[in-house]
Amino acid sequence: MCLGETLGLPGIGSVRPGLRIIALVTDAFGGLGGIAQYNRDFLSALAGCEEVCEVIILPRVCASSPGSLPSGVRQLHPVKGRIAYSFTALQTARKLGVIDIVFCGHLFMVPLAAFVAKLVRAHLWVQIHGIEAWQELPRLHQRSIETAALATSVSRYTRQRFLRWAALDPTRVKVLPNTVNPCFRPGPKPVELLDRYNAHGKKVLITVSRLARSEQYKGHDQVIRSLPRVLVEEPDAIYVIVGDGDDRPRLEALCAEFAVADKVRFAGSVALEELAEYFRLADVFVMPSTGEGFGIVFLEAIASGLYVIGGNRDGSLDALCNAEAATAIDPRNCDELVSAIIVALTNPTRIYNGDDKFNFRFFARHLQALLEVCSSKVELLDGKVIASIKWCFSATPK
Repeated sequence: MCLGETLGLPGIGSVRPGLRIIALVTDAFGGLGGIAQYNRDFLSALAGCEEVCEVIILPRVCASSPGSLPSGVRQLHPVKGRIAYSFTALQTARKLGVIDIVFCGHLFMVPLAAFVAKLVRAHLWVQIHGIEAWQELPRLHQRSIETAALATSVSRYTRQRFLRWAALDPTRVKVLPNTVNPCFRPGPKPVELLDRYNAHGKKVLITVSRLARSEQYKGHDQVIRSLPRVLVEEPDAIYVIVGDGDDRPRLEALCAEFAVADKVRFAGSVALEELAEYFRLADVFVMPSTGEGFGIVFLEAIASGLYVIGGNRDGSLDALCNAEAATAIDPRNCDELVSAIIVALTNPTRIYNGDDKFNFRFFARHLQALLEVCSSKVELLDGKVIASIKWCFSATPK
């Protein structure tokens, strides 16, 4: 019986020649949030490289059906629980036979990924997303990270924070930022959403993110606290919050406390197909976060033609630095936030101010170069990579 029959994935045992990669991730196809989106883009681009024959994904969770997968990508059923997941990862790796690269999609999974890579004599590629890399991890994780052939970070800020404690050669730590879906582009405000939120003739602020207690650093509460002062200057402004989670009751109570409940619209979770319409509904995107590794929603807002306000204390800067209509503020300074919102709402712009550095073609081209590093297709000397992959941003963060 071949592996495909064992795992319920027909055809997995017959693939074209090339590199075989197993990806250990929290979630990917069918997942929610920025990390899942990054993994989908990353693994799709990886499977599109000529050298790659197959990418096998083992997720921890999958919120919905993974749907149609790109050619060369196969996603196994999610496995909950650390022990069960670890066992399945080891069993899958052994049954796959030859594996060239083990991709670790989250730093918390790196001990398992390093062990799998050692077991099958594969190269280890570690992904760094954000806040999980900003503080020193336990020694087991550090030792596992040191075995990586390559690590990629979503932003320069996160790379810098990671290298403060990780004993990994800096030449092996590269920046590969998020990419933005082409569905996000400027357009007229959708009438259906204007009707739904009674937004005709109003100026619309928007924030898009999960409403999780563990992610209160996103800054929704700062925006809510700022609204009374904003409304003095812009009385017709409303604030639309897209996303859902266990922190929503607290935010709703905060709206009541600051007497702005009638000015705030909680949209709940929104499917990707409809999310682009929400960005077109808005005039200004605001997310004064203090914990972004990068912030793909900034790219989506920029590509949609919105004025964007973000924080200057995290990886948000990498998303904002190449946008003409963007302001980076101290996310803890309410005066700065109020001023930035009022300025943005006074003369909101609705023109594309994005950057081609974030399109998928550019993303895939850089991933191709990084693949050559990780698969040892560039010369190695004393464990150090000779090749130098230039960081795709040339501008200095604002």
